[in-house]
Amino acid sequence: MSFLRRRILGQSSGEPSREGTPEKSDDVELVPVAKLKKLTAKKSKRRTGFIFGLGGLFGLVIAAFFANQQDVINFEGLMDLNLDSLLDVIPAGIVKDAQDITKHERDAVNYDSFSVGLHLKSQGVKALHPVIMIPGVISTGLESWGTEEASRQFFRKRLWGSWSMMRALVLDKANWKKHIMLDKITGLDPPGIKLRAAQGFDAADFFITGYWIWNKILENLATIGYDPTNAFTAAYDWRLSYMNLEKRDQYFSRLKAYIETAVKTSNTKVTLVSHSMGSQVLYFFFQWVEAEGYGGGGPDWVDSYVDAWINISGCMLGALKGYPAVLSGEMKDTAQLNAFAVYGLEKFLSREERAEIFRAMPGISSMLPMGGNAVWGNKTWAPDDQPGQQVSYGTFINFKESNSTRSPKNLTVEESMDYLLTKSDTWYQDQIQKSYSHGVAHTSAEVENNIHDPRKWINPLETRLPLARNLKIYCFYGIGKSTERSYFYREEQDPTSKLNVTIDTTFTRGEVYHGVIPGEGDGTVSLLSTGYMCAKGWRIRRYNPAGVQIKVYEMPHEPDRFSPRGGPNTGDHVDILGRSSLNDLILRIAGGKGDQIEENYVSNIREYAEKVKIYNEE
Repeated sequence: MSFLRRRILGQSSGEPSREGTPEKSDDVELVPVAKLKKLTAKKSKRRTGFIFGLGGLFGLVIAAFFANQQDVINFEGLMDLNLDSLLDVIPAGIVKDAQDITKHERDAVNYDSFSVGLHLKSQGVKALHPVIMIPGVISTGLESWGTEEASRQFFRKRLWGSWSMMRALVLDKANWKKHIMLDKITGLDPPGIKLRAAQGFDAADFFITGYWIWNKILENLATIGYDPTNAFTAAYDWRLSYMNLEKRDQYFSRLKAYIETAVKTSNTKVTLVSHSMGSQVLYFFFQWVEAEGYGGGGPDWVDSYVDAWINISGCMLGALKGYPAVLSGEMKDTAQLNAFAVYGLEKFLSREERAEIFRAMPGISSMLPMGGNAVWGNKTWAPDDQPGQQVSYGTFINFKESNSTRSPKNLTVEESMDYLLTKSDTWYQDQIQKSYSHGVAHTSAEVENNIHDPRKWINPLETRLPLARNLKIYCFYGIGKSTERSYFYREEQDPTSKLNVTIDTTFTRGEVYHGVIPGEGDGTVSLLSTGYMCAKGWRIRRYNPAGVQIKVYEMPHEPDRFSPRGGPNTGDHVDILGRSSLNDLILRIAGGKGDQIEENYVSNIREYAEKVKIYNEE
């Protein structure tokens, strides 16, 4: 069959699996989106014809298969079929279309990651500031270091972020759950279990083989002079609450030491690059590192050591989809599966099990929504409601019918948080209440008092940016991809379930689809979370008294139709890390050219931000 593949796809046995990197002498040109669309449009008719012909051929194969089941055709007589002869009878146009389309798809998936760096290198951009990367939630691999009998088979194997995880989950689910869940009382390692974050670039470059996360950024950084001596991935165990990250792993102490060493050896300040939950972790670090009795760096530490913070897709006010994950073990990804897939998922890993796992990872709950009704709306209104919208986003959890105390009424974000805690076990309530805060500080006095309360340090609406007037913050995030904004729930009908409610997947009406109401965002995080603090919140004096410079660059989601990861112009929450323009901006900032970047707004975030009920002091 390898012969047939090479014949159809136009490959020789010695051809490499991806296009080679251009030689240094070659001119490197990034293809504009408009031109790419024009090129793909020319092939659309040929593609349709090819698919029609291939579909017919596939139909014949299927028909032959079922005929064989009824002994109409005996496949034994076809074993000596000459595949070369088969290709000879396929119309030449179909074979050529297959070759052309396959090449285009291969180019779209494997677009040369080095091209951005090579282009900037030709313009004189080179490594300047040491770069430290803080990954997002679930993107850091977790490996087992336990030596008890139940753990020995997993020693130094990744139980999150590898095929070892898949194998363990399928073959020994109970033991995998035992390892991946933290102790429900302490929020630390269960007795006899020891999982730790993988370290180095390998910790977050790929999730599993072939599924890149930070790898394209690393490739481009390398082209302008970065390597392990001036770049570093600050991986962390995203399951832990932030104070437990320091208690168990001394994460923030190690990050502080690494930054100080990088500045000392390079004689220049660092550039910090964070993604998703990593932006929350870094914001917490800014509070911790200067606080007396904690990092102890003093009020000038950030200004002395950090040149720029690149905040990529940062869920600064939480990720709404984290709420149904811990409430009922669901989210849009599970609610909109077909019935067969739902049945299989429930049999393998039920909603009750998923909710238990998520709750036993307190770090996940750091992304519960912050800002309450002032940001997310009340029962009749939300700042991002659209004209003619039938159901306001302000009612975050909706019940189509309500006939018991388990679902008393439609709930705002603030009421939803109370509902979650009252319907949860005591151990989960304790973990959340002692680790995080989700409110709003409306005065400068409140903000200054919160400097001494670590529970507030994750929340940018209850604390302030460092007094670092030379710090520069760049907010880069995707926009234009449907993102879950609110939900319709119903009471759980299964009397054996410990869950009280479940997403009402049977309800589809207007903008509601299988119980999920979509809004604006990057497919994972709502626009209000990625954009509000950057567009408005940090321009309110009490949250940014030093006047730290903030620049916003929104990136519209313009996926390549042939690429499963969206190609070089995606705005997806994770896939944006491979976006060409994002890589370009990161390299310019790291190379000391950030002043060349102009703000770019394509959404209505500034309009929504003005409607948020948080104001300057009189």
